[in-house]
Amino acid sequence: MTTPFIKICGLKTETDVDAAVAAGADAVGFVFAPGSPRTIDAATARRLAGRVPANVLTVGVFRGQSVEEIRRFVRESGVRAAQLHGEEGPEYFEALRGEGKTLLRATSQHVEKCGEYGEDLLLLDAPDPGSGTPWNWGSAQFSAPAGQWLLAGGLTPVNVGAALELTGAWGVDVSSGVESARGVKSPDLIRAFITAARDGGPVTAGK
Repeated sequence: MTTPFIKICGLKTETDVDAAVAAGADAVGFVFAPGSPRTIDAATARRLAGRVPANVLTVGVFRGQSVEEIRRFVRESGVRAAQLHGEEGPEYFEALRGEGKTLLRATSQHVEKCGEYGEDLLLLDAPDPGSGTPWNWGSAQFSAPAGQWLLAGGLTPVNVGAALELTGAWGVDVSSGVESARGVKSPDLIRAFITAARDGGPVTAGK
């Protein structure tokens, strides 16, 4: 199995960001969508993104927001990628393509392959996003997309190795699975998650 791409999402503090970068994350996500305990403003994201080296992708996460609002947040925060995590259609990706940013499409629906809407990366979330309940990866109802796609939903340091093996995902995305409380990241769990994803087995925080 190739080394997976790992995105740690919903970061809110310097400690979060530093832990993810030091542990070897390939991308870090900042939530701009309203209504989440992980939502931050553009100024905070810019300050946090300034701590991230160029080889780690900084991603702004949006849901149900206009193209104009997405552009504003991307510009003011300085993130290098935008993740659309709602009902946005291909026209959103076409409109944002000219911004020169990496575009991620997040969906809970079956998708044949990455790139159908013009996205650079596809994120396949669980059927009930945010519930912490994962896909039944080994069932006939789960079908892996083709191309560069990230598995999300219900992933933890305990199950991420098995999830990667069963699905063949190009990468993984985690948020609640590395939290000590809702919206509060645990550096120990971040490190354990990245170790487990890279080593292919369950890891307990602090080990």
